[in-house]
Amino acid sequence: MADSDAFVTWADEKMLQKAWSPDVVVQFAKDHELFDAAIIPCTTTLYHWIDSGIMKTKNMDLLEKLTRKTKETQKKARRNKRVLGESIENRPTSVDSRESFGHWEIDTVIGHKKQSEAALLTLVERQTRFEVILKIEGKKASAVDDALMALQQRAGDAFPHLFKAITSDNGSEFSGLNDTLSDVTDIYFAHPYASWERGISENQHKLIRRFIPKGQSINGLSDEQCRRIQTWMNDYPRKKLGYQTPHEAFVKAYNKENKQRNSENVS
Repeated sequence: MADSDAFVTWADEKMLQKAWSPDVVVQFAKDHELFDAAIIPCTTTLYHWIDSGIMKTKNMDLLEKLTRKTKETQKKARRNKRVLGESIENRPTSVDSRESFGHWEIDTVIGHKKQSEAALLTLVERQTRFEVILKIEGKKASAVDDALMALQQRAGDAFPHLFKAITSDNGSEFSGLNDTLSDVTDIYFAHPYASWERGISENQHKLIRRFIPKGQSINGLSDEQCRRIQTWMNDYPRKKLGYQTPHEAFVKAYNKENKQRNSENVS
């Protein structure tokens, strides 16, 4: 019984303090052999323990359970909005299928809906789910352009290899993307009103909302706090990555690309 209690205590800590999902908790414990296999429950059983009140963790603590959709609806893109550039329809299939590395989705997260309100600029690498979060001075094109130019400067010569393509929506804050980055990376725009075409960004934003609920001002958020949220997201094991963290997957993918590129240069 003591061993079982140890698992319950550890699982509660991960779900309550680290905001891990039950599925990640179970798989991490198994993969790292933290407990005897006989006392590690399956994900369904752990959910049952939560429902039954065995755990300190409650359903209200589980973002995935609260936001899970029981039925998918067929969505169609509305066409009555100007497209800012190259359509997502022309994006290579290798990008759509996430077979290749270095293809990103860009978006913004807002707090209060005020013109003077700061915002977050987010970029997520589609294959590895690696996230970049940058605080910007409002949801406007000039702030986005300045942040991207600073990011390009930081990345230096590696930028074209890290950011091969970026997919955006048609918000006015992204109207300068082509002028800012089109000489170093491919830029694509989703159909108007088709947020599901950038579904990875949508899912990433649910994680950000754990720390910044809708309606909460972003003005007081420091750069250090942004980095903490970014680090948590990149260190959070993902089922879609075989329970690797985005950071681990990103490093592996980038090193693999570097090795292939160096090999091609030599030959």
